[in-house]
Amino acid sequence: MRKKILVVDDNKHLLGLLRLSLKGEGFSITTAANGIDAVEKAVSLVPDLILLDLLLPGLDGFAVCETLRKHPVTAATPIIIMTGMSGQFSRFAGFESGGTDFIAKPVTPKALIIKIKSLLGAQETAGQMLV
Repeated sequence: MRKKILVVDDNKHLLGLLRLSLKGEGFSITTAANGIDAVEKAVSLVPDLILLDLLLPGLDGFAVCETLRKHPVTAATPIIIMTGMSGQFSRFAGFESGGTDFIAKPVTPKALIIKIKSLLGAQETAGQMLV
C-alpha cells in the first residue's frame, strides 16, 4: 500500500514541485496551504508522514504541530518541519512543538525523499518489533 504524505506549505510552486517529486517516488500526496486546513486534513486523512512549513497563514506551523501532537489520531505521525527561517531558535522551537525532524529551505527533492524514506523505514521497523 502506498504511503500517504500530507505536504503543508503556502508556496504553491513548492507544493507543486514536492507533489510531483513525491508522487514519482510512489507516495500518495495531499496538500494544504494554511494551518487550519492542515489540521483538518491530517485528522481526516491520517497520513503516514507530514511535511510542515512553519510560516503559514491562519495557524503557524508551531501551532499546527502542537495541535497534531495532542490529537490521538496524529500524535505519533512523523512530522518533518521545513522552513526558510535561519538560526537555531526555529529549529529548537520546531522540536519543542513536536517536530520529528527538521530540514532547511531551500530543500532539494532528493534530500527530502531520503529523509522521508528514512523516517518511514524506521517507523515500519518499530511497528514490526511490536508484532
